[in-house]
Amino acid sequence: MPEEKNESSGFKVVDRRSFSNAGVRREGDAEEEKPSAPPPPSPAASTAPLPVEDQPDVDEMGDTGPTGFDTIVSYLSTTAMFQLGLLAGPGGQLIPPDLVNARQTIDMLEVLQEKTRGNLTGDESQLLEEVLYELRMSYVAVQQKYTQKPR
Repeated sequence: MPEEKNESSGFKVVDRRSFSNAGVRREGDAEEEKPSAPPPPSPAASTAPLPVEDQPDVDEMGDTGPTGFDTIVSYLSTTAMFQLGLLAGPGGQLIPPDLVNARQTIDMLEVLQEKTRGNLTGDESQLLEEVLYELRMSYVAVQQKYTQKPR
Protein backbone atom coordinates (compact mmCIF):
# COMPACT_ATOMS: atom_id res chain seq x y z
CA MET A 1 0.00 0.00 0.00
CA PRO A 2 1.23 3.46 -0.72
CA GLU A 3 2.25 5.52 2.22
CA GLU A 4 -0.03 8.37 3.22
CA LYS A 5 1.57 11.79 3.27
CA ASN A 6 0.64 14.10 6.08
CA GLU A 7 2.48 17.05 4.56
CA SER A 8 0.45 19.85 3.04
CA SER A 9 1.22 20.40 -0.65
CA GLY A 10 -0.09 23.95 -0.65
CA PHE A 11 -3.01 23.10 -2.95
CA LYS A 12 -6.62 23.54 -1.95
CA VAL A 13 -9.35 21.65 -3.79
CA VAL A 14 -12.74 23.36 -3.87
CA ASP A 15 -15.78 21.73 -5.48
CA ARG A 16 -17.46 24.51 -7.49
CA ARG A 17 -20.04 22.37 -9.24
CA SER A 18 -23.57 23.70 -9.06
CA PHE A 19 -25.12 20.29 -8.50
CA SER A 20 -24.28 17.41 -6.15
CA ASN A 21 -23.84 13.79 -7.29
CA ALA A 22 -27.53 13.27 -6.48
CA GLY A 23 -28.50 16.05 -8.91
CA VAL A 24 -29.58 18.52 -6.22
CA ARG A 25 -28.56 22.16 -6.58
CA ARG A 26 -25.97 23.03 -3.99
CA GLU A 27 -26.34 26.02 -1.74
CA GLY A 28 -23.39 28.01 -0.57
CA ASP A 29 -21.07 30.79 -1.42
CA ALA A 30 -19.36 29.05 -4.37
CA GLU A 31 -21.21 31.38 -6.77
CA GLU A 32 -20.34 34.40 -4.67
CA GLU A 33 -16.59 33.73 -4.58
CA LYS A 34 -14.60 35.71 -7.09
CA PRO A 35 -11.05 34.93 -8.16
CA SER A 36 -8.53 37.20 -6.52
CA ALA A 37 -6.73 38.03 -9.76
CA PRO A 38 -7.71 37.75 -13.43
CA PRO A 39 -5.95 35.04 -15.41
CA PRO A 40 -2.81 36.17 -17.22
CA PRO A 41 -3.29 37.09 -20.90
CA SER A 42 -2.27 34.58 -23.52
CA PRO A 43 1.21 35.30 -24.90
CA ALA A 44 -0.01 34.44 -28.42
CA ALA A 45 -2.70 37.12 -28.35
CA SER A 46 -1.71 40.36 -30.03
CA THR A 47 -4.15 42.33 -27.90
CA ALA A 48 -5.06 41.37 -24.37
CA PRO A 49 -8.75 40.67 -23.76
CA LEU A 50 -10.68 42.98 -21.52
CA PRO A 51 -10.85 41.91 -17.88
CA VAL A 52 -14.23 40.42 -17.02
CA GLU A 53 -15.30 43.51 -15.08
CA ASP A 54 -14.50 45.77 -18.09
CA GLN A 55 -16.41 43.70 -20.65
CA PRO A 56 -19.84 44.96 -21.64
CA ASP A 57 -22.82 43.21 -20.12
CA VAL A 58 -24.84 40.98 -22.46
CA ASP A 59 -27.78 43.36 -22.11
CA GLU A 60 -25.58 46.32 -23.07
CA MET A 61 -24.54 44.58 -26.30
CA GLY A 62 -28.16 44.22 -27.36
CA ASP A 63 -28.18 40.40 -27.36
CA THR A 64 -31.73 39.44 -26.54
CA GLY A 65 -31.71 35.68 -26.75
CA PRO A 66 -29.87 32.48 -27.43
CA THR A 67 -27.72 31.99 -30.47
CA GLY A 68 -29.86 31.05 -33.43
CA PHE A 69 -29.39 29.54 -36.85
CA ASP A 70 -28.87 32.96 -38.44
CA THR A 71 -26.01 33.65 -36.04
CA ILE A 72 -24.27 30.42 -37.06
CA VAL A 73 -24.66 31.25 -40.75
CA SER A 74 -23.44 34.80 -40.14
CA TYR A 75 -20.41 33.59 -38.19
CA LEU A 76 -19.36 31.11 -40.85
CA SER A 77 -19.97 33.54 -43.73
CA THR A 78 -17.95 36.28 -42.01
CA THR A 79 -15.15 33.79 -41.42
CA ALA A 80 -15.19 32.86 -45.12
CA MET A 81 -15.10 36.54 -46.12
CA PHE A 82 -12.03 37.10 -43.92
CA GLN A 83 -10.41 34.03 -45.46
CA LEU A 84 -11.17 35.35 -48.94
CA GLY A 85 -9.46 38.63 -48.02
CA LEU A 86 -12.66 40.63 -48.50
CA LEU A 87 -12.71 42.06 -44.98
CA ALA A 88 -9.97 43.99 -43.21
CA GLY A 89 -8.37 42.55 -40.11
CA PRO A 90 -8.90 43.85 -36.57
CA GLY A 91 -6.31 46.61 -37.03
CA GLY A 92 -7.60 47.54 -40.46
CA GLN A 93 -4.77 45.72 -42.21
CA LEU A 94 -5.40 43.81 -45.43
CA ILE A 95 -5.48 40.05 -44.93
CA PRO A 96 -4.19 37.94 -47.82
CA PRO A 97 -6.67 35.37 -49.14
CA ASP A 98 -6.51 31.81 -47.85
CA LEU A 99 -8.44 29.96 -50.54
CA VAL A 100 -8.02 26.50 -49.02
CA ASN A 101 -9.61 27.46 -45.70
CA ALA A 102 -12.21 29.66 -47.41
CA ARG A 103 -13.28 26.66 -49.49
CA GLN A 104 -13.51 24.53 -46.33
CA THR A 105 -15.68 27.13 -44.60
CA ILE A 106 -17.99 27.35 -47.63
CA ASP A 107 -18.12 23.55 -47.65
CA MET A 108 -19.17 23.62 -43.98
CA LEU A 109 -22.09 25.88 -44.91
CA GLU A 110 -23.00 23.47 -47.71
CA VAL A 111 -22.99 20.55 -45.26
CA LEU A 112 -25.14 22.61 -42.89
CA GLN A 113 -27.57 23.23 -45.76
CA GLU A 114 -27.68 19.55 -46.68
CA LYS A 115 -28.13 18.30 -43.11
CA THR A 116 -30.84 20.81 -42.24
CA ARG A 117 -32.83 20.48 -45.48
CA GLY A 118 -36.52 20.25 -44.63
CA ASN A 119 -35.98 21.42 -41.04
CA LEU A 120 -35.53 25.16 -41.66
CA THR A 121 -38.06 27.94 -41.86
CA GLY A 122 -38.46 29.68 -45.21
CA ASP A 123 -36.41 32.66 -44.01
CA GLU A 124 -33.58 30.47 -42.70
CA SER A 125 -33.47 28.46 -45.91
CA GLN A 126 -33.42 31.62 -48.04
CA LEU A 127 -30.69 33.18 -45.87
CA LEU A 128 -28.47 30.12 -46.23
CA GLU A 129 -29.07 29.91 -49.99
CA GLU A 130 -28.23 33.62 -50.51
CA VAL A 131 -25.12 33.47 -48.31
CA LEU A 132 -23.84 30.40 -50.15
CA TYR A 133 -24.47 32.02 -53.53
CA GLU A 134 -22.59 35.20 -52.58
CA LEU A 135 -19.67 33.28 -51.05
CA ARG A 136 -19.36 30.99 -54.07
CA MET A 137 -19.31 33.95 -56.47
CA SER A 138 -16.78 35.78 -54.29
CA TYR A 139 -14.61 32.66 -54.09
CA VAL A 140 -14.54 32.33 -57.89
CA ALA A 141 -13.73 36.04 -58.31
CA VAL A 142 -10.86 35.93 -55.80
CA GLN A 143 -9.56 32.67 -57.25
CA GLN A 144 -9.54 34.13 -60.76
CA LYS A 145 -7.86 37.32 -59.57
CA TYR A 146 -4.99 35.45 -57.91
CA THR A 147 -4.53 32.73 -60.52
CA GLN A 148 -4.48 34.96 -63.63
CA LYS A 149 -1.14 35.02 -65.38
CA PRO A 150 0.32 38.48 -65.95
CA ARG A 151 0.36 39.55 -69.61
